[in-house]
Amino acid sequence: MKPGLALAALLALAACQSKPVAPPAAGLAPVAALPAAALPAGSGCGPAIARTQAIVDSDVATGNLNAPVGKRFSADLANASAACAAGRDGEALHLLAAARARYGYPG
Repeated sequence: MKPGLALAALLALAACQSKPVAPPAAGLAPVAALPAAALPAGSGCGPAIARTQAIVDSDVATGNLNAPVGKRFSADLANASAACAAGRDGEALHLLAAARARYGYPG
């Protein structure tokens, strides 16, 4: 192979190689995870709803969930909380599961 042809082949190959592009750092805030210790403990509808609300609040605060969606999600959780407070645990857990599914939060 001629040296000029080999150089051209290497340059062509180098041009085809993709280089990783780092995302721009400007404007991006670090996303802090919600510590597990900060989540309400316990079983039943009350703690389950409170844990979900804490996650929603954290996601809104970090920008992972926009505020209007967070407000609608919180309103749905308030309905579940009202059912729980009235002793309707089954209904409360159903409302919680429906809200989590509606907003894409695994249950």
